[in-house]
Amino acid sequence: MLPAERLILTNARILTMDAGLTEHARGWIALEGDRIAALGDGAPPEGRQQDMGGDLVMPGMVNPHCHMPMTLFRGLGEDVDDRLFRYILPLERALVTAEVVEIGAALAALEMIRGGVTTVADMYYFEDRIGAVLDRSGMRGVVGQTLADFAAPDHESMDEGFARLDALADMYRDHPRITASAAPHAPYSTGIEVMARVAEWSGAHPELPVQMHLAETQAELDWAAKHGATTVELTDRAGLLNPRLVAAHVMYPSESDMDLIAERGAHVAHNARSNGKAGRGIAPVTELRARGVKVGIATDGPMSGNTLDLFSQFAPAAMFQKIAQNTRGALPCTDVIRMATIEGAATLGMADRIGSLEPGKQADLIRISLADPRLHPIYDIYAMLTFATMPSDVTGTMVAGRWLMEDRAVTTLEADKTLADALQIADRFRARMHDIDTGA
Repeated sequence: MLPAERLILTNARILTMDAGLTEHARGWIALEGDRIAALGDGAPPEGRQQDMGGDLVMPGMVNPHCHMPMTLFRGLGEDVDDRLFRYILPLERALVTAEVVEIGAALAALEMIRGGVTTVADMYYFEDRIGAVLDRSGMRGVVGQTLADFAAPDHESMDEGFARLDALADMYRDHPRITASAAPHAPYSTGIEVMARVAEWSGAHPELPVQMHLAETQAELDWAAKHGATTVELTDRAGLLNPRLVAAHVMYPSESDMDLIAERGAHVAHNARSNGKAGRGIAPVTELRARGVKVGIATDGPMSGNTLDLFSQFAPAAMFQKIAQNTRGALPCTDVIRMATIEGAATLGMADRIGSLEPGKQADLIRISLADPRLHPIYDIYAMLTFATMPSDVTGTMVAGRWLMEDRAVTTLEADKTLADALQIADRFRARMHDIDTGA
């Protein structure tokens, strides 16, 4: 076997996001195949060189909770209080097919690559098609088969849903970048028996994560109260509250719930922007992290949070905690960027492979131009990333040693076709919404 070609990224301002938050003001990174071989300051080693021009190079960002195909619902019925039941669910039941899922997922992948997201955890329907999009795009991802007791576009019974889950696990068993996942929608929409069945499935697949919305709404809490417990306690009783669980939102945990989440080693995906838009309040991120819970910053679906870049999530995530704690010092900028990189990787059980730039890890990284006046002066690089950086500042995105985007041009997806396909689906949605509004 021929040795992997060595590529040296030179003349870079490097944020490693390692345990010591090591930085290199003018450094280099040596890549061999899909991995980081070495990095440092001074004279670079021999190899094919690529000059970063003084740009910032940092780990690719991790989005631990998303519904990629819902790009097709972005901005739909935005100011309608009952839009979920008036529009979203009827549109899903009538029009969401495997083809529609693939088209919406491609639009999402294009947006995320352009925004510096290299890894995403998705939960929706027809996840085999989403996996195909991630494979084609070059991204890294977790594909979660949704299981719920309401009518789903890709299965009519829970047995059929579990069969799809088994097929998904088999399909991506040995894939280097894509991981299958069980994704029970939420405690109230699956029930205790199904959660227990998911826990049994997870026990038989200990290498795979589980994704679930948890403690997201007041209605969920009311449902749990009828069972004489909190929603977190019911999840624990079902056997799902464990280190494999990625719990999305966790808006309304009690103090004992947070203790239990920490004790069981479960993880949280925080969706500040979508929570704020829904008027749900402020999730207790500071309190969870103080207990040692790993919390990643996520976008939620583009129906809820609209954008799929993490830069749009940083300021709300930081500011909401500062408001809740009544201090500027809450959730400092270094922690925000940790949550977007190494801590986000930890929520998915991938911190040994991604999330920081260290020898032996996967070469998942992004290049950020520092040319825009909006970013200067830079007294604190983490503050700049949290409050001033935009997706358009990302000029390069690499996964597993392969550039998916260079000079803002995505090379793995056809941008024009991706958008044109999505707009055709949007026309179908508009027509169905008109029928709903007119009673046709």
